[in-house]
Order: sequence, then C-alpha cells, then structure tokens
Amino acid sequence: MSAIDLSDPATIAFLTEALTAAGVNGLEISQPDAQLRIVVAGKGGARISSTEATPRAPGLAPGSASAVVKAPMAGRFCVEHPAASAAPQKLPRSVSDADIVGFVGVGHILLPLRAGRSGILTRLIAEPGALVGFGDPLFEIEPQS
Repeated sequence: MSAIDLSDPATIAFLTEALTAAGVNGLEISQPDAQLRIVVAGKGGARISSTEATPRAPGLAPGSASAVVKAPMAGRFCVEHPAASAAPQKLPRSVSDADIVGFVGVGHILLPLRAGRSGILTRLIAEPGALVGFGDPLFEIEPQS
C-alpha cells in the first residue's frame, strides 16, 4: 500500500468530505516526514492543523535576523480571509507570534497561518491567490528594533 500524499489538496478535501459525511469528529495521520490532523467542528466546518514548527528560511542560522512563514500544506494562498470586506493590510506591519498573517485554502477549508514570532512582517514572498506547495515560503518576518 502506498503512503497518502498529505500535501495533495484533493486528498485533504476528499478526507474532510468523507469525515463530515460519516459524522466522524476528526482524523490524524502521521508519517515519518509529515503529520496531518483534520478536526470536523459541528457548525464551523473543518479545521486542519499541522504540528510542525514554522521552519526558517534556508541558510538562516538560529537567532538570525529574519524568519520565513512557510506553507504547512498545499493549497491556494490568501493574504486576507476571502470573506473579509476590510481593506487589505499594508506591509511592513507589526505582528505578534500568535497573529494570523494569511491563509492556505483547500476547497472551502481555510488553514490560518500564524506569524510564529513577533516582529515586523516585511515581505510577501508568494503571490496572493497562487497555488502553493508544502514548505513554500510565504512571508518574511524581521525582529523589531
């Protein structure tokens, strides 16, 4: 039996729909290189989470000046919530480690992207609306002075 591709948006959407149809509250799949957790909430839809820490940009040593927020799964990259009617936020801007700085969407499911560290969100690396893969860099965050 082959391993499930946890980075494939179609696979994640299929699993979510199957769980919802079956009335199952959730599913967790672990592989040596990835972990996927889908939690089906009654009225709010499904949530997808990753237990991996936000990785740093390649070549940056621990404690270096900037960090990169990377995609925890494949999907459509959104800077703002698709249902938001507010004006888009300008860069650079201050963020805390718990701030949501964007979303990755698979079908009707949105995975919020947290900053992971406090600082200044200085650069948008991926284009809004782009199809991104697991680990693709999305934002750059620099420490506050």
